Amino acid sequence: MASNLQARLKSGDFVVTAEITPPVSTDPAEFVSRALPLKGLVTAINVTDGAGAKVHLSSLAAAHFLLQSGIEPIFQMTCRDRNRLALQADILGAVSLGVHNMLMLAGDDPKAGDQPEAKPVFDLDSKALLAMAHRMRSEQALPSGTEVKGGLDLFLGAADVPVDPPPAWDPRGLRAKAQAGADFIQTQFCMDTGVVRRYAARLLELGIRLPVLIGVAPIPSARSARWMRDKLFGTLIPDAIVERLERAQNPKREGRRICVEVLQELAEIPGVAGAHVMAPMNFAEIPAAIEESGVTRRKRKT
Repeated sequence: MASNLQARLKSGDFVVTAEITPPVSTDPAEFVSRALPLKGLVTAINVTDGAGAKVHLSSLAAAHFLLQSGIEPIFQMTCRDRNRLALQADILGAVSLGVHNMLMLAGDDPKAGDQPEAKPVFDLDSKALLAMAHRMRSEQALPSGTEVKGGLDLFLGAADVPVDPPPAWDPRGLRAKAQAGADFIQTQFCMDTGVVRRYAARLLELGIRLPVLIGVAPIPSARSARWMRDKLFGTLIPDAIVERLERAQNPKREGRRICVEVLQELAEIPGVAGAHVMAPMNFAEIPAAIEESGVTRRKRKT
């Protein structure tokens, strides 16, 4: 099995991944220094692909630098910047470099970035990209029928947004991604463990058994929490957490404590395979929160 992430999820461990944004730099040292404190602590590290519709060091190059440092990457691929030919080429390139985990995303609209005049591609959407990659690995061929020589071991991920499921809720988007070939799911920030408990329970009831890793964050301030709720689609942060951050003498330390509590609660929720810890402007807090939580040494609840 080429992917340790795949093996750990299959084993029933409570799996923790993290996310690092590559710098605007040709020197990988800064990126690697952010990742090294997570080595041996998380199962894999996501490498964002043009996060915020802004230019950063190539996600494929950054994933390669992680591998060189003994860290398993999850290569994020967006549909925003490449047509299907370039996406297929990057899939082949990633596997040739030893990168097997891939998270397929649409990507932020360039209008949200700092070069809004950039033309988006969106030849495929994220579901179509998943389906294409799944077909490539299943058939060992390009969609054109051309044989792909060498192995094509891919472990494919997709994104989801946890919701508090109303009666008769049907997660059509998640079903479609599962049918397209997704092997695991990483979600948007959801710091509301009550919502997660009901969301995970409904997925189990509906027979959707994809491993789901819930997005969490050590939030450094009440202002950051409000910004996340307002600006990041689908983010769920309860008012009680915002109020705790507001009252705290040391908001950053309180944000870490809240993240630790949420991680520990997630590890007790049946149907939750793990957590995905993100902190775009607060990278140093990620390993501290994970280590304090102790969840990487647990089995997940079934």
